[in-house]
Amino acid sequence: MRIALSYTIFAALATLINICSQEFSLRVYAGAYSIPFSILVGTIVGLLVKYYLDKRYIFRIEGVSVHQDARLFTLYAVMGVFTTVIFWGAEFAFDLVFQSKPMRYLGGVIGLGIGYFMKYQLDKRFVFVIRGGS
Repeated sequence: MRIALSYTIFAALATLINICSQEFSLRVYAGAYSIPFSILVGTIVGLLVKYYLDKRYIFRIEGVSVHQDARLFTLYAVMGVFTTVIFWGAEFAFDLVFQSKPMRYLGGVIGLGIGYFMKYQLDKRFVFVIRGGS
């Protein structure tokens, strides 16, 4: 239960940091591609923060080599792409079916919940598994 609570708090924190990073980016750069750029900045910052918190406090991985850490982060990011598709798919599906902002957000919340649950399971099975050697 403690891990589920910590994981939920870290997910909320990463989401907040993502949004704050996007806002900061928009205040620094207001050019033609400011919105896609801010989304990219927020995604990268949020991903790095969540990776550190999950690695350190959820899966308790310490003392890995730079090579192992790069491998872990790459796998972590790939799993994140997969679960982001679930989140976006749920939000767009609710928007298409119900055509209302509240229902679209409900779809987003449901998609995020499913995505984070799956992300934890994927990370536990495929990402944060340290094998011998480097």
